[in-house]
Amino acid sequence: MAHRTPRSSYEKLTGRLNLFTQGAPPAKLLYRILALLFTEQEAELVASLPLRPFTVEKAAKNWRVSLDEAQKTLQRLAGRALLVDIQLNGKTEYVLPPPMAGFFEFALMRTRGDIDQKLLSELYEQYITVEEDFIRQLFLTGKTQLGRVFVQEEVLSSEHALHVLDYEKATLVIETASDIGVGLCYCRHKRQHQGRACDAEMEICMTFNTVASSLIRNEYARRIERSECKELLHKAWEQNLVQFGENVQNGVNFICNCCSCCCEAMLAAQRFGHERPVHTSNFIARVEPNCSGCGRCLVVCPVKVISLEVERADGFGRKQAHIDENFCLGCGVCARNCRVSALTMQPRQKRVITPVNSTHKVVLMAIERGKLQNLIFDNQVLWSHRALAALLGVILKLPPVKRALASEQIGSRYLGALCAHYDVGTNT
Repeated sequence: MAHRTPRSSYEKLTGRLNLFTQGAPPAKLLYRILALLFTEQEAELVASLPLRPFTVEKAAKNWRVSLDEAQKTLQRLAGRALLVDIQLNGKTEYVLPPPMAGFFEFALMRTRGDIDQKLLSELYEQYITVEEDFIRQLFLTGKTQLGRVFVQEEVLSSEHALHVLDYEKATLVIETASDIGVGLCYCRHKRQHQGRACDAEMEICMTFNTVASSLIRNEYARRIERSECKELLHKAWEQNLVQFGENVQNGVNFICNCCSCCCEAMLAAQRFGHERPVHTSNFIARVEPNCSGCGRCLVVCPVKVISLEVERADGFGRKQAHIDENFCLGCGVCARNCRVSALTMQPRQKRVITPVNSTHKVVLMAIERGKLQNLIFDNQVLWSHRALAALLGVILKLPPVKRALASEQIGSRYLGALCAHYDVGTNT
């Protein structure tokens, strides 16, 4: 590969990353980030990997190397959390995670000396927070978003607590996870290197299931039991942190505990709230008549959507809290801090739709972002019949408009005929 320049390898890797539904817009800053995380040769190799989970045999074939050499390379990349190694039924598969939520965060989930984390933090800040292309592509494209907010269960009334669905509870995610890991909060760790981190808990980034298993195995997360994870969750509630997790009902892989000053999801909600960058919970904060107007809720609201207003049009009278319901996340932080119980969490009139699992989420995001063909016609691998059947099964269960859009995007007569047949079948 001596004839290739470093930039050409990172450009090729960037092109591969942009096949993901989230993507990463090309930029000189991105090439610098990738050069810190991947060598030129690694970038070249990773650029030729499939989007979906693959075996060492597939990597060896793509790379035209021996199984032993491919295995060593894959384990080296997994050991740096650039790949996720998945162990199921005694077999190992690998998957290239997207930049976010993925290997961008993993690089700062522990302290390490093999890369310059201070420089990486500065590049992240510029690429993700200052320049808007990446954050817009991540949070503001399409209706189905990467993450959703969990309501703080302790603030719900006994009546509403009875009706909250299992997947809406962070405690249920913890109780049902096969593996649980905790690492450094990527966002606060990044700000710490810039001298701007707040005092909120640092080791509180929760990962679950297959992602947790891989990060634990490669020492990027610390294995913890359910009891410790619940203790951390309560600590997050006490520190007024918002639970922002993967936007799926089943198999949640992460829950971040976000502050308003460091965490990118909350900063995106503050900057672009009108564009719905994160999915809210199915609850919304309401102000009761006994509000004293103390202003305590204004300070703790993670997206700064509470103000104090006088009760009379002439500008006189006592002040009360006012919540802009168009931007309320439904996290419950304000209700937790109200000393007179004048803030309550009420069910939203219209429920927020949460994808059933990661396949459902990815398909919806791909359709909305015009990238469905990347999932089905991944030119690095021919999908197994079972994987393709699972994907088509999700598509066929979508509303007719989205199914038609899916068929149009991949240009498939077969899928169009299949969708038409399915419509006929469901109408008879």
